[in-house]
Amino acid sequence: MLAAEEGSGFHGPTLADFFPPAVLFEGTIFEFNRITLVRLIATAMLVLFFWLAARKVRLVPGRAQSMGEMAVDFVRKGIAEESLGREIGRKYTPVLVVIFFGVLFMNITGIVPFLNIAGSSVVGLPLVFALLSYVTFIVAGVRAQGGGHFLKSQLFPPGVPWPIYLILTPIEFLSTFIIRPATLTVRLLANMLAGHLLLVLCFGATNYLFFEASSAGLTIAGLGTLAAGFAFTLFEIFVAVLQAYVFTVLTAVYIQLSVESH
Repeated sequence: MLAAEEGSGFHGPTLADFFPPAVLFEGTIFEFNRITLVRLIATAMLVLFFWLAARKVRLVPGRAQSMGEMAVDFVRKGIAEESLGREIGRKYTPVLVVIFFGVLFMNITGIVPFLNIAGSSVVGLPLVFALLSYVTFIVAGVRAQGGGHFLKSQLFPPGVPWPIYLILTPIEFLSTFIIRPATLTVRLLANMLAGHLLLVLCFGATNYLFFEASSAGLTIAGLGTLAAGFAFTLFEIFVAVLQAYVFTVLTAVYIQLSVESH
């Protein structure tokens, strides 16, 4: 009603936000659009961060090296060694570091001015990280136990009467090889998609209420949507970090479940 009365009106966010028009190579697998650009910028920033941290490694670290070491130690001590133990944790720290900071930098672009959309808010990127996690825990299990023993430990848990395997084995197969990557993908995608929609809704409503609505009461209401927008921005930062942490912790847990035969 308000939108109709005020002319151009307020238009809320839609799923079309996540499918912007192509800039280059439209209709091909190399199609380049705004979200692809955001992903490239996030990747460049991630590479730049670790390049600055590692370019002049010293016994007494400088500021950039200290930040890089703190970042890697957070994943190594707080996730890898905590979930996998010291020896195995250090072995898989590199891939866990890639997953954590890759997901984090792609998530955080959702609140960066002029980017304003998470690189992980379209299914392709969450799926890539989920496949990386998937391949990692399978390779870890095969290396630790051998292919046959790994499949046996995952699909045929010991101590179960053999007739129960007729029901249990298909469930274990779905849980281990289908549901794990699917839930990793959907969890990350849904959180970042919802966060973008909330921010666009709040700031889009603020713009409409401040600059298009003619009623003074509606202009005052814009202060509420503006405050909500800032609150959701802070919450989105928290969600971006949390989702990177959860994704990496679950990957570490899946590796632990793969390498332990019991």
